Amino acid sequence: MLVDLISLPEVSRVGFALVEGAGRRLRFVATDDEREAVLTWTHIDAYDDFPLTAVARTGEAVFGGLDELEPRFPEAISGLRAHGTRALAAWPLPGLGSPIGGLIVFFDADQSFAEPQRRLIEATARRTAEAVRRVRIITGRGPEDAAADDPALIGEGERVGVLLEGDPRAASAARRFLRERLEEWGIDDDTIDNAQLCLSELVTNAIIHAQTTSELTLHLEHRVLTVVVRDLGGSSGSGNPASFVQMPDGDDPMRVFGRGLTLVDALADRWGSEQDASGTTAWFVLELDRPEETTARYG
Repeated sequence: MLVDLISLPEVSRVGFALVEGAGRRLRFVATDDEREAVLTWTHIDAYDDFPLTAVARTGEAVFGGLDELEPRFPEAISGLRAHGTRALAAWPLPGLGSPIGGLIVFFDADQSFAEPQRRLIEATARRTAEAVRRVRIITGRGPEDAAADDPALIGEGERVGVLLEGDPRAASAARRFLRERLEEWGIDDDTIDNAQLCLSELVTNAIIHAQTTSELTLHLEHRVLTVVVRDLGGSSGSGNPASFVQMPDGDDPMRVFGRGLTLVDALADRWGSEQDASGTTAWFVLELDRPEETTARYG
């Protein structure tokens, strides 16, 4: 993907990022040379003031000239000007729920961002997301790496986890556990109620589709609550990941599990699901002090 995009006319640099830590940070890599053999990955805080982080949070493309984007991203744009950038396009990598990451293309000349150009970038983002999902399923973490306190999953702050049984009682136990811990952390009742509704849907999906024990992890940092449910694959023990239920075609309100995920989509600030070789990780985020998004140019 990087080689294809960096070879386009007037493209000076290309970046690519994957969401980590249940949406709390991005693993980022960029290149300005299609011959570059070794790429260096870095981490970006998901709340940094940068177009790519905005794309990962909102799922909406950001594109335009630097003059248009500067009011929203003043610090980032200042640095880009110094490197000769004239325009940029940041596009989400689509996922179930929130984006699984994003790509960003920097241009050294003004761009019109006509429909054919936007379609090209969007198609590249879609194909990249599909490739990422295939790679994760084939080469994902093993069960021994799926601990609830995995630092690659969530960062610092208040954190607690519990193992849930693979039967229908698990959803009720998970809701009780969540309410008790969030009350201890001083979370308001409305947020707790929303978190319980979302959690119930994720645990129910894990029970039905994985039929194994699962790990529930709660994490609170900087007034951002992250809830993660990780199962350990299907009941056959074959190591194949469980199939997380998909959103229904046509948004049919009578599809029970689709309706449940629509509820998660409505209540959570961000949510998503990732499969790897040992199972499925589903998560959602509630921002207790949600920042207001300012106006920018979106595709």
